[in-house]
Amino acid sequence: MVLGSILEPGRPAKTDKAAILIDAVRMVTRLRGEAQKLKESNSNLQEKIKESKVEKNDLREEKQRLKAEKEKLEQQLKTMNTQPSFLPAPPPPVIPTFGAVVPHGQAPPPGNKLVPFISYPGVAMWQFMPPATVDTSQDHVLRPPVA
Repeated sequence: MVLGSILEPGRPAKTDKAAILIDAVRMVTRLRGEAQKLKESNSNLQEKIKESKVEKNDLREEKQRLKAEKEKLEQQLKTMNTQPSFLPAPPPPVIPTFGAVVPHGQAPPPGNKLVPFISYPGVAMWQFMPPATVDTSQDHVLRPPVA
């Protein structure tokens, strides 16, 4: 009677022993099936957890690699920005001129017979020209050859 009331709570208990045992067997097989499904679901979830952990570790390693690469590139950029892009022109030499006026009380500079010679600085000037001026692709049209 107790088994019959447990199998179907809320209904009147069956008095037939065979019916109660059949219901009990049906209930046990159903519960075993549910337990098997839950075990399979649990194993699938455990497998997904393992895959997720592997993927998480891979992503963490990739993040560290990208972070190191970013720092390396930033360092390269800093070194490129600190280096001048052109050589600064040296200060013009002080060249005394012939017959220069010397302030009272000072001796004239030695070698005042030098002729001043002004030259171009040692820097390529084409890099400061606009691109349209440097472009020579249309020279044959714009400036035809002279015979």
